[in-house]
Amino acid sequence: MKSLKKTRRIQVIAVAAVALTLSTALIGYAMRDGINFFRSPSQVVESPPPATEVFRIGGLVEAGSIVRGQSDTVRFRVTDGPASVEVTYRGILPDLFTENEGMVGTGRLVNGVFEASEILAKHDETYMPREVMEALKEQGEWHGPDPQTEPQT
Repeated sequence: MKSLKKTRRIQVIAVAAVALTLSTALIGYAMRDGINFFRSPSQVVESPPPATEVFRIGGLVEAGSIVRGQSDTVRFRVTDGPASVEVTYRGILPDLFTENEGMVGTGRLVNGVFEASEILAKHDETYMPREVMEALKEQGEWHGPDPQTEPQT
């Protein structure tokens, strides 16, 4: 009788382990395209990702770099101070997208040009995306308040 209980217990543990492994693998497989890593322009210049990798880039829109084409294509440069990356975007930019302001774009780096599929801009004059602020702080280019020590109103 004890042997039967022991065998059942081992079977239940084995089935639970297989189910846990399978569910973890399925979750990882489902999320593979949904995870976009953030990179600053300096990180992109130092080690460019492959053209197949979708990632987010953020920084300040370089002054004088916005060039609007004949169609709805816009070219500009995003910088974190020491490095800048050329960005192309086809579509309508957010209303608050301007030079010397923070932005985050999602897309791919193709032949040294970031081809954005989505552009996000700040939502008010005091907001800066956390990733962009941290990247600018690392480069010594952040001159705004520290949101952890100074409240933004």
